[in-house]
Parts: sequence; C-alpha cells; structure tokens
Amino acid sequence: MEARLKNPVMLIPGAMQALLALDKSTEAGDVPYVTRKLIHLRASQINACAVCVDMHARELKKAGEKDERIFAVSAWRETPYFTDAERAALALAEAATRLADRSDAVPDDVWDEAARHYDDKALAALVIQIALINAFNRLNATTRQPVGAWG
Repeated sequence: MEARLKNPVMLIPGAMQALLALDKSTEAGDVPYVTRKLIHLRASQINACAVCVDMHARELKKAGEKDERIFAVSAWRETPYFTDAERAALALAEAATRLADRSDAVPDDVWDEAARHYDDKALAALVIQIALINAFNRLNATTRQPVGAWG
C-alpha cells in the first residue's frame, strides 16, 4: 500500500510536536502505560487504522505483554485477561470512539464504571488519550499511511 499523502502532521510545522506534547501531558494522570496502549489498540481496531494497530500491538509486546492479552483486545469482554480497571478503560475507549453509534454517546454506566477505578485526573488523561488516538487514527486512515512507516 502506498500513502495518499505524506502524513499530515509531518507537513504542517509544529503539528506532530503539538500532538506529542498533548500525549506527554497526560502522564500526569497516572494512567498506566499498558492501559494507555490497550485503549490505543482498541480504538485503532475500531477505526481500522492498520498503522496504529501494528504500532500499539508492538508497543504492548515490547512492554512485556503476553500474546494472549494483545490478541484478545478486540474481544476483551469475552476473555479473563484484563483487570476491572482495564475493562473500564476499554469500555470508555469504545464508547468515546463510537460516539454516533447510540443516542447516549457515553452512557452513564460506562462513565461510572471508569470513575470507580480512576480519579478525576486519571479520567481526564484517559479522555485526552482516547481523543488523541482517534485523531491519529483519522490522520493515518484518511491518508492510508502504510504499516511500519512509523518506525
């Protein structure tokens, strides 16, 4: 596959740095690295962003995650591999990625379960991370960025 266009964040001065700075800022929310990568992988699967699916699966592997967990992200509800906190983050990521799929974009039960496991700062970090991965997915999928081109 060939990209339609060089990645837009590489063509607009400061765009990539701004997104990376936003990503870095969420570290203050104390959401574990693996949880962030799990939600990145799940949103990327939903959005069919091949470059991000590849990248985040590799990041999880490099972080020491077992294949069973990586392979099961798309079916996380049906497996025993995830903690309750990770499940809450994955449910929030799915709802916030699929905003138009239901009349109540992020139902109270999804939000309340996430709030049971994460304080306000961590919730803010999760919401920003979900928005950020969705932005990256849209940039990459729209311009058909090829798998492996990121690194």
